[in-house]
Amino acid sequence: MGNLDLTFVSWDIISKFVLKGFYFSVTLTVIATLGGIFFGTMLALMRLSGKKALMLPATIYVNGMRSIPLVMVILWFYLLVPTLIGRPVGAEPSAFITFIAFEAAYFSEIMRAGIQSIPRGQVHAGQALGMSYGQNMRLVVLPQAFRNMLPVLLTQTIILFQDTSLVYAIGAYDLLKGFVTAGKIYGRPEEAYLLAAVVYFAICYGLSFMVKRLQLKIAIIR
Repeated sequence: MGNLDLTFVSWDIISKFVLKGFYFSVTLTVIATLGGIFFGTMLALMRLSGKKALMLPATIYVNGMRSIPLVMVILWFYLLVPTLIGRPVGAEPSAFITFIAFEAAYFSEIMRAGIQSIPRGQVHAGQALGMSYGQNMRLVVLPQAFRNMLPVLLTQTIILFQDTSLVYAIGAYDLLKGFVTAGKIYGRPEEAYLLAAVVYFAICYGLSFMVKRLQLKIAIIR
């Protein structure tokens, strides 16, 4: 510990190496969250539809994805897909596709729980008004479900941001890669890993604190 020199990090290093990785990590988080919520909602509706032709494939997909480590999904896609299509996909496109596909399974379970938290009386009221299944979900159930699920969705997004560091395995230039690259160039790998951990902690702790405050506000309104 006596050999650590945390002063090696300067704005010049941050602007050259870290910011690029930070932008990619944030972009990946936002796109994977939006894509995961969209496809997760579709999967949740399929599982709640009561139709076996929709329920079975959705259930297999969700349970299958939730049973596999994310890093394996990233590596499988990055290494196997190019052999099937005959050309490389690239690290960044692989990261976006695999994160959306993987997170859809987790957001699906959040969406399904949120939808099921809505009292059945409101669903029956929508049906009594002549609404179709899609109209009932779009106009009555989902708006309330999203409100109930918002803290959980944001918490999953924070976890997703932490998981973006796994794209380092396929060479994508994320936040962790930026610190590691700077550490190798300046001969300070230990300090780079330590500072990366501090940055991840500060960002995730700050976001978690904001989510808790939001959860309290929602609870007070209720």
